[in-house]
Amino acid sequence: EFRLRYLPHQCRTSRELHVPGSSSQFARMNLKRNSLFFLLPLTESLSSSTTSKLHRTKMSTASSTPVDTTAKFWDNLASGYFKSPIKDLDAYQTKLELTQQYLKPDMDLLEFGAGTGGTSLQHAPHVNHILATDISPKMIEIAKQQADEKQVSNVDFKVASVDDLSNSIPKGSLDGVLGLSILHLVENRQEVMKQTYKWLKPGGYLFTSTVCIDDMRVAPLVRLITPIAQWLGFFPPLSILGSDQLRQDFQDAGFSIEKEWRPTKPNGKPDKDTAIFIIGKKPE
Repeated sequence: EFRLRYLPHQCRTSRELHVPGSSSQFARMNLKRNSLFFLLPLTESLSSSTTSKLHRTKMSTASSTPVDTTAKFWDNLASGYFKSPIKDLDAYQTKLELTQQYLKPDMDLLEFGAGTGGTSLQHAPHVNHILATDISPKMIEIAKQQADEKQVSNVDFKVASVDDLSNSIPKGSLDGVLGLSILHLVENRQEVMKQTYKWLKPGGYLFTSTVCIDDMRVAPLVRLITPIAQWLGFFPPLSILGSDQLRQDFQDAGFSIEKEWRPTKPNGKPDKDTAIFIIGKKPE
């Protein structure tokens, strides 16, 4: 699940950001889209004399577009991202199972922000074809290697942004779109959701897993740190939204909410510090 994503995970289905222990080498951080914990050591990293390659690129290449810069950011993390374990494997498996309840052998899907392709490869046996895209060439390179090793032939991996796809995918041609651990990483979230609505056939589905930072206990800290970290080049685009806003975005784009799920705490209440999984449906 991940892209234009935030700190992703091997299956950007559950890419939530995880910033573990202190390290002066940002490129070696074990960043995952499957959790979003901002620890105090992050402050030390931000003040480190070792700036990220992303920041150097932003400062030195005036002609770079935002997509180019963000792609380089994820390129730098691709190898570590792929090797990092899924933080909450049970939650990830639940999201796979919930998605596959809606999949059929004749379906054609798109996954944007596919990262290293783990989720698309998991769903491949259940559908006709998947076009899996990401803005990071190195992520897509790893995804293609995985498809070859697993001998999966019905998933095509492509380097592309949602904007790149807007004119190449016919309206009403897809049965489903996967946007996993990515909507909180795009700056034009509402436009992206409306575009996916256009791509879908009547009755088609948008499957999403989204980090709703505004629901989380760390929201005040994230609001404080994010502008500074982005200015320094440590963070890609990040939307600080809540689940209520996300539900409204689904409705504004034309979707009805077919399914909503979140891991629960021991007391049975939804754990708002985790990503929310929502399936939207385009009316028949």
